Amino acid sequence: MNNLEEKKVPPIACLGWGSLVWDPRELPIQRKWFTDGPFAPVEFLRKSQNGRITLVLDSRPDTVTVPLRLLWAVMDSTTIDSAQEALRQREGKPKSEHIGVWSRGDQSPDSILELSKWAESHGIQSVVWTAIPPRFDKDDDAPTSDQVIAYLANLTGSIRDDAERYIRFAPRQIDTRYRRKIEAALHWTPLDSPQ
Repeated sequence: MNNLEEKKVPPIACLGWGSLVWDPRELPIQRKWFTDGPFAPVEFLRKSQNGRITLVLDSRPDTVTVPLRLLWAVMDSTTIDSAQEALRQREGKPKSEHIGVWSRGDQSPDSILELSKWAESHGIQSVVWTAIPPRFDKDDDAPTSDQVIAYLANLTGSIRDDAERYIRFAPRQIDTRYRRKIEAALHWTPLDSPQ
């Protein structure tokens, strides 16, 4: 390699299924989100600090959540550590273990189906994703769809507006069971993101 050649860094991907896609903020991604990511079970199972019910990976052993195709973007980060930290910052600085990391040679995580095969087919060296667990009220139990709908129906003001916006702007391909029930009960149908 001569001095004029750029050193090619194998790409690092970030997986997304919620607000990362329509509101990446300072997350260092290149151009756009692609819709052909790996499959994983995701659901509206976490009440966030700002009152929204957000999408998280659903790894509950006693439920059958249909895996959905995730979205992904190439990151500008050149190391897995910097990619992990960038995602941690974007997500409001959760614990490091709440940012999933995979690199070539690692076993695929149980929560993301055949991640190794997907990454190899896309020329991806490493992958990061948000691995924040479900939570409702003050415990880490995942809420039922009825609990989520009752909670959302009773919100008011800007908290309700933010909660509705999050659900409506979630990518259309993230068509979960809870989402369909929320749409039927509250008429919060999908909208194209404001990008």
